[in-house]
Amino acid sequence: MLISFCFAAFFALGAQAEPAEFTLSDVQGVEHKLSDYRGKWVVVNYWATWCPPCLTEIPELVDFHEARKDKDAVVLGVNFEDISLSALKQFSEEYFMNFPVLRSKPGPSSALGPIPGLPTTYLVSPEGEVVARQVGPVTAELIADFIAQQTAK
Repeated sequence: MLISFCFAAFFALGAQAEPAEFTLSDVQGVEHKLSDYRGKWVVVNYWATWCPPCLTEIPELVDFHEARKDKDAVVLGVNFEDISLSALKQFSEEYFMNFPVLRSKPGPSSALGPIPGLPTTYLVSPEGEVVARQVGPVTAELIADFIAQQTAK
């Protein structure tokens, strides 16, 4: 029952005029454009080191990314706080974050839409369309189930 409740928390979003786009740097200084990942599902997770629910979901995102990165989906973790690059890099290593950890300035919204709270996760289709958002922690199973449902349409 919990899974179906959480699954319902992914809110489908309306059609966009243009594909979503952003360019952010990771902890290694490498720039990542959202459009670089066209052809794959992209899980864009906004999080912070001080956010307990964010920390709880990191292992789920690590597992999801590891299972799908060479197939049909990737995770991009967007840190949404004022933190030094060295501290963020150390944190990402301590939590074994195997996906790109990107830096963004905190604020009420992002290139993908509003950030009403952390964590906030957006799902971007292989065509670059933002199709869903969840405020609150996600699981690997929740993400996989949502993608499977969207792919079956």
